[in-house]
Amino acid sequence: MIKYDPKSWFHLIFGLHKSDTIRILWKELIYMGLFTVLIAFVEIEYFPQYTQLKELTTVYSLVGFVISLLLVFRTNTAYDRWWEGRKKWGCLVNDSRNLGVKIAALNLSKEDEDYFRRMISNFAFSMKEHLRNGVLIEELELTGEEVREIQRKEHIPSEITARIFARLRGLKENGKMSDEEYLSISTNVNALLDSLGACERILNTPIPFSYSLFLKKFIFLYVVTLPLAFVTTFGYFSALIATFVFYVLVSMEVLAEEIEDPFGKDANDLPTDNLCKKIKANMDERFI
Repeated sequence: MIKYDPKSWFHLIFGLHKSDTIRILWKELIYMGLFTVLIAFVEIEYFPQYTQLKELTTVYSLVGFVISLLLVFRTNTAYDRWWEGRKKWGCLVNDSRNLGVKIAALNLSKEDEDYFRRMISNFAFSMKEHLRNGVLIEELELTGEEVREIQRKEHIPSEITARIFARLRGLKENGKMSDEEYLSISTNVNALLDSLGACERILNTPIPFSYSLFLKKFIFLYVVTLPLAFVTTFGYFSALIATFVFYVLVSMEVLAEEIEDPFGKDANDLPTDNLCKKIKANMDERFI
């Protein structure tokens, strides 16, 4: 996730950042510019008598309004997914801290405290990579036996919470924890899995394919036929207008595609790596 100063207008406007869509779409912009120049050339050289085509500007204004409504819905939907993901990771940070505070207050043995310190941090790191391409075992703080056992599991975050519950149950059975304390701590452990489940729902439920396909085709057809309405007024400059409109509309779609899956490593994705490090730092401070 990019950190920036929203008040630094000139830096934001004139700087070329990694997330700028112009760096992503520059080839498509060139192709679109050349294609619209070709359309303008054909209309100017072979169909100069069709001056009534300029009346299409009214039609394109109406169609452009429809596209704007679709893009507003598209970007709002994508941002809702991004923001919900951020809220769930915020809940994960808070529940991890609460869990650490409650366990630390029990005055357990150093071995038990170290176990919970490792496993609470491990859950965050395993959740981060589980939402990407698979858990990185080398990121987790595990013993050799734990590595061999956990590697055999398909859903590693669930396995880690199961181990936390098993350790808590053992403490309760040995009289080191009351039933009330067990229930209170269990609430926070359950909340960890709730946050993971919500993030999995965001990840596994993309925007419907038909909607995405229709929007892309709609934008393409709108832009490539745009010179028909503007050539009689602007000549070859209509190709520049069409290319600029293409850049604006497609950029909105590209940004929506990027933020609707907020758990990856794109420039605008959530800072899940930093959040995991923060959770680990909190646990180390609490138990060490």
